[in-house]
Amino acid sequence: MHFIEIEEHHLSRVLTIYNYYVTNTTVSFHAKELSLDEMRNHVMHGNPRYKTYVIHDQDSMVGYALLTQHKNKQAYDVTAEVSIYIDPDQLGKRLGTEAIAFLETKAKQLGFHTLIATICTENERSIRLFERYGYEKCALFKEVGYKFNRRLDIASYQKIISDKSLNE
Repeated sequence: MHFIEIEEHHLSRVLTIYNYYVTNTTVSFHAKELSLDEMRNHVMHGNPRYKTYVIHDQDSMVGYALLTQHKNKQAYDVTAEVSIYIDPDQLGKRLGTEAIAFLETKAKQLGFHTLIATICTENERSIRLFERYGYEKCALFKEVGYKFNRRLDIASYQKIISDKSLNE
């Protein structure tokens, strides 16, 4: 398995994977499928600190993973949000485990101190995955989403990945 920084030719496959989760699950809080341009803006934002990587297993793209901006204020620049989307036909193959390890390594190289994963509480698979990797639940937001005719909660999971102080 290997990870490649996203390029234009990956967008169509990334869009297919993401739109599956939009249409069929509460993993994404988008209520309608994204267009190719919307997906491009979501995953190819041009900031060198925040990156999207496609996941290749053998010769096929099986998912993608992101390090994105947590909040648009300078004091948050030490924190990144992590997201992983795996082709639904590839679930259960430990791709998420490898993606988290890869994202954490990249985040450390990019100088991040804290990572946050925001997960719909119905997504038990992702919750278990992040908890196995040492992410701790740090927030619960009740009924902040509405999809498929029901109210949805999200939880934030946090992991401090660097023990360096800002003065070092």
